[in-house]
Amino acid sequence: MTATGRRAAVLGSPIAHSLSPVLHNAAYAALGLDGWHYGRHEVDEAALPAFLGSLDVAGEGWAGLSLTMPLKRAVIPLLDEVSATALAVDAVNTVVFTEDGRRTGDNTDIPGLVAALAERGIDKVEAAAVLGAGATASSALAALALVCTGEVTAYVRSAERAAQMRDLGERLGVAVRTAPWERAAEALASPLTVSTTTAGANDHLADAVPGRPGAYFDVLYHPWPTPLAAACAARGGTVLGGLDLLVHQAVLQCEQFTGIRPAPLAAMRAAGEAALSGG
Repeated sequence: MTATGRRAAVLGSPIAHSLSPVLHNAAYAALGLDGWHYGRHEVDEAALPAFLGSLDVAGEGWAGLSLTMPLKRAVIPLLDEVSATALAVDAVNTVVFTEDGRRTGDNTDIPGLVAALAERGIDKVEAAAVLGAGATASSALAALALVCTGEVTAYVRSAERAAQMRDLGERLGVAVRTAPWERAAEALASPLTVSTTTAGANDHLADAVPGRPGAYFDVLYHPWPTPLAAACAARGGTVLGGLDLLVHQAVLQCEQFTGIRPAPLAAMRAAGEAALSGG
């Protein structure tokens, strides 16, 4: 692997807020890859095929792409190969360009979430809860299939989403029970709760945090902390945020793009924290 002339980027819509360039460029600097650069491109589902087709992978030195919403599912038909991990949840967040020009897809959100939990000493739990049922919830459920030894309860807003989560649980080999969103406060009694909702969606649950909460993992990183995360922390719960997930999944992407292991986790985290604090 040479240290010059390589490119990578994150695609999505909207994309201006993404911290991925900060994390990846910090990694390249720490690794001494002076010729590497990671950018961002505003690309929606309709524009994705043309964007991929326009890339001169060899001539421009493309190593790979990170994908965020709404492209994680849309990219799958455009790839030459997709990992079993990504196929399990029908979501690709990582595209690597091979030397022969093939496009290979993977999902680093799942192992990234597992790694973030392990970093905080959470390797196994007897039960867990998921707030939400979108694409990120699918990745969370796949991660919980590796961490949770018992039942996962998903709190969802529709019967259709409930059926999707139960079906996914069956494919992943994890027992999934669904409950209506109106009962979401019950999730906080679980040893581990993973929130995959949008900003503000669960703020009302802050008053329902029990006296001795379990671990709480919120995939949001801005604004941070969320009211629910702050309430859990105030009562002594272990709290993880979106930056924990973002950094750990980016570490795995960086390793795939550069071929260098391990990626500089500490440098990437520090860069992300500085960016969020305005430093």
